[in-house]
Parts: sequence; structure tokens; C-alpha cells
Amino acid sequence: MLLLQGLGGCSPDAAQQNTAATQGTPSPAPAIPVVDGRLVVAFGDSLYAGYGVLPQQSFPAQLERALADRGIAATVRNAGVSGDTTAAGRHRLAFTLDGLPRTPDLVMVNLGGNDMLRGIDPAETRANLTAICAELQRRGIPILLTGMIAAPNMGRTYADAFNAIYRDLAKTYGAPLYPFFLDGVVTDPALMLPDRIHPNPRGIDAIVAKVTPLVATSLKRGRR
Repeated sequence: MLLLQGLGGCSPDAAQQNTAATQGTPSPAPAIPVVDGRLVVAFGDSLYAGYGVLPQQSFPAQLERALADRGIAATVRNAGVSGDTTAAGRHRLAFTLDGLPRTPDLVMVNLGGNDMLRGIDPAETRANLTAICAELQRRGIPILLTGMIAAPNMGRTYADAFNAIYRDLAKTYGAPLYPFFLDGVVTDPALMLPDRIHPNPRGIDAIVAKVTPLVATSLKRGRR
């Protein structure tokens, strides 16, 4: 149940509390002033959006600072929308990419938690994530996946089908994979907000510490 609470960071209830729009056509995103350096897009749900924390404490903001500390000049665009399912993400992907000042050097994808919470057929989740990855590949944009895992109460059959999605996509598209975004955080109350759903700034910092090396390596590989 604790795991389920942790994955609930992408739940519809959380989405209603977030100021980010979760229904309808997204509003045009403001242009990002990218002159030099790399452009990274964090495309996902509330775990990327930064629910319950200040904008400068969100995952994209902390990741940008962590990359700078490594000597990597990068703008990390927060393209997280709370409550998004993979279907919603698939629907807004082109809109998001077309609203950027230029083609990103890397798109990080973190979607699927809401699908699992709603009991959506893993085959549908797989199809949507495949479409997202295929579109990124078509545009020549490198991908980095940060995965989710099914809660134990979903059952072994569901979990086996769901959990395999990220591993399979990483292999198919040659994308680096961080298997579980909340790994080592969701089980530690000191790293979670009082709602026990979303990571607090310390929790986000812990996630960033683990994910940054993977992002840095991906950026150094350069665009394909």
C-alpha cells in the first residue's frame, strides 16, 4: 500500500489539486530563452511537474542545477502535467515539441503511473508509450525513460505486463532507462510530503542525484 501511495503522485485527485491544466488543449508554452547549451525536456506527469513544491524545487529545476554542477550547460524544460495518463501525454506531445524554440537534445519521459492506478490495460499503456517514443525517434530526438512499477495489489499478471513495458521500450529505441523514478524515496517518510504521495524537496534531490549521471551521459553522447 505504501508503494501504491507513492505511485499516487500521478493520481487524478492530485491532478485536481495542482494548478497545472489537466483537461482540454494545453495552453501555448512560453518560449525558452536558449542561446547556448543543451535543451532537455522533462515530459511527464506530477512527478516531473513538481506538485507541492516551489518551481525552483521541482525535478527539472534541480536537475538543471545538478547538470550545471557537472559543467554541463543545459536548460531543462518542465513539461510535466499532473494527472496525465500515457494517452494524454501522447495527445500533447507534438504540441509540446512544436512550442519549443528548437529541437531538444534529449526528452525524458515519465508516464504510466496513472494508467496503472486506473487499471488501464498494459497493452494500451504500451501502445501509447510506443507512439511517444516513435514520434521522438522520427524527429531525431534522443530519449531517456524514467519508469514506473505496478503496485503489488494489481496482481502478478498485471505487474508482469506493466513492468516489462519500460524495459522493452528502452531496448527497442536504444534509450537509457532509470527503472523506477521513486526508487529509494517512496519508502522513506522523511523524503515525502505530508500527503505521502509526492516527494518533498529532499526527496526530489535524492532522485536527481541518482538520475543526473544518466542524463549527463545521454547528453554527452550527442544527438543521433
